[in-house]
Amino acid sequence: MAQELAIDAVIRERIRGLRLARGWSLDALAARCYLSPSTLSRIETGHRRIALDQLVPIARALGTSLDELVEPLDDGDVVIRPEPTHEAGWTVWLLSREQALNGATAAKVRIPADRPKGVDDLRVHPGREWFTVLSGTARVQLGERTILVETGHAAEFSTMIPHAIGAEGGTVELLTIFDPEGERAHLRGADAE
Repeated sequence: MAQELAIDAVIRERIRGLRLARGWSLDALAARCYLSPSTLSRIETGHRRIALDQLVPIARALGTSLDELVEPLDDGDVVIRPEPTHEAGWTVWLLSREQALNGATAAKVRIPADRPKGVDDLRVHPGREWFTVLSGTARVQLGERTILVETGHAAEFSTMIPHAIGAEGGTVELLTIFDPEGERAHLRGADAE
């Protein structure tokens, strides 16, 4: 019973939080989900039991799914304990789940200084790439240009430009976000080499 009440409270908090994040009043959300403002207020404050036939239109109006509104709290949904993988000289820690929002993949990447320089591994694929340097200096090869990105700085570029990332003067660690095309080209594509 206590767990059921805790989940009920979380659902109420999520409804209120999503409503406020959109800048909507009770009246505005009530109109979108065809409930009276007083009913919606009682749902948010816990003075009315939440019924499934109310949750579905509320979720739809808030632009979320019923699953996201009712999923229980669990540390496993928050804490990711990445295991390093070694691919093409890189060490990669995936920091997002496979079902990550919008298909984006966040990863911490360590590139050793002894990874060969050169244009042999320049890649092209649709999308954009973004990373920030956690430590060291990254060498970004964009076609004929070489750009050095130091600790604390970030880079963003079109991945339609032939590109490669390496370390300059020592090991470099990056925090990067790949779109699905970038993840395939940089992380999964490394296995094929």
